[in-house]
Amino acid sequence: SFFLGTPRRNVVIISIRQRSCLERGNLKKLTIIGGGPAGYAAALYASNFDLEVTLVESDTLGGTCLNRGCIPAKYWLHVAELNHEIETSSDFGININEKTIDWAKTAEKRFEIVNKLVGGIGMLLNSKKVTVLEGWGSIKDKNNVLVKKADGEEIILESDFILLATGSKPRSIPSIEIDNEYVITSDSALNWEQPPSKVCVIGAGAIGCEFASLLNDLGSDVTVVELAKEILPGLDKRTSGELRKQLSKRGVAFKLGTSVDSIKDKTVNFSDGENDNFECVLVAVGRAPLTENIGLEEVGIKVNNGFVETNLQTLQTAVENIYALGDIVEGTPQLAHVAFAEAISSVTHIATGENNPINYSAIPYVVYTRPELAEVGVNSEKAKDLGIKINQSQHSFAGIGRAMIQNQNQGLVKVYSEENGPIVGASVCGPAAGEMIHELMYMIGWEALPEEASEFIHAHPTLSEAIGESLMSLSGRGLH
Repeated sequence: SFFLGTPRRNVVIISIRQRSCLERGNLKKLTIIGGGPAGYAAALYASNFDLEVTLVESDTLGGTCLNRGCIPAKYWLHVAELNHEIETSSDFGININEKTIDWAKTAEKRFEIVNKLVGGIGMLLNSKKVTVLEGWGSIKDKNNVLVKKADGEEIILESDFILLATGSKPRSIPSIEIDNEYVITSDSALNWEQPPSKVCVIGAGAIGCEFASLLNDLGSDVTVVELAKEILPGLDKRTSGELRKQLSKRGVAFKLGTSVDSIKDKTVNFSDGENDNFECVLVAVGRAPLTENIGLEEVGIKVNNGFVETNLQTLQTAVENIYALGDIVEGTPQLAHVAFAEAISSVTHIATGENNPINYSAIPYVVYTRPELAEVGVNSEKAKDLGIKINQSQHSFAGIGRAMIQNQNQGLVKVYSEENGPIVGASVCGPAAGEMIHELMYMIGWEALPEEASEFIHAHPTLSEAIGESLMSLSGRGLH
């Protein structure tokens, strides 16, 4: 049993060495198309089993996440936060006479980090005896993958199992042309030699909000346009509203319930009748799955709006020996850590025949703004849609000593539980929210009751005391 008490759902624990492919038959050949988080994680995890693995990648190992997304974006966010801390250091009695930014050196450090990580993946794959082929991979039939190399050579790979992990690309807006100079996406934005002075960000999802936060901290004038009535659609409205309020105080302008009608001569025309001139327009309206020209139609794999229909218990497609994972899977979050989990789940099924489904209800979602926003499980809006009656509590960072020390005592923690039932969701807007959310993730995954979780003691002074206070209130025994 778990330390939190008797688990409220059946849990089956299997050993990954229980049934190897050799015990089930001859050595099995696995071909993976795509070398991003889903693909390279699947290749590495397959080394736990008797699988002969070939990984096909047309670009660079690490995919969008490592080369153009998660890692470089979070690097720039860190640079922006450092810049903010230097500019506000006088609040702590530290006076800096002059601050300069060497943008070339800043970019050099970013590439250094990315190159180390990419090189590390290559070394790991080599150490696990994974064959890596450069080229465009597509399904020829259910047991063969066609690889077209840059020099025109074509290779056929015989495969017992095929994993599709082709990733995604930035979405565009039909009425707006992406020229990668004035109108750009997140891919090319990270290649700025220095931040533009005035930017229009279209879309207030995670990508749009993160760029708004970092650009603002680097001195840019930022306007964010969002068709929905609140930023971060789908997330908790109270914590999303808190983030918007804090970004607005910093100077980020928001045009909610608004769209862009047209862009002409560096003038953006909005649906509310207003217009403005910008040095750059960043389109950040989500990501589209890369499933074109990889042979799905040839074998009868079903696709909806580019996403692959997949059995989420096993990650199998309509063709049982072909699996899909990562950003192309229909109905799952487009997150690198979800891709890692799906890699483990799919390879486990391939190698052992056992189902190892992912608990999608306990996946943390983090927006790396300043302050951060993180969420896991259901919120009040999702609970309504699911017909779940919930109780909720919240606690502000205003009186948390550690947050006051860091001069980051704005924001809040919200926790949700079923009526007379376990904790089912949480949302945090505040300092280190992306780290704090994992404590709540375990509570949701283990279906802890509020009164159980509230008995555990949080160190003082820490930011996590806000979670402890929320749990005490949720259990009906609030302290402050």
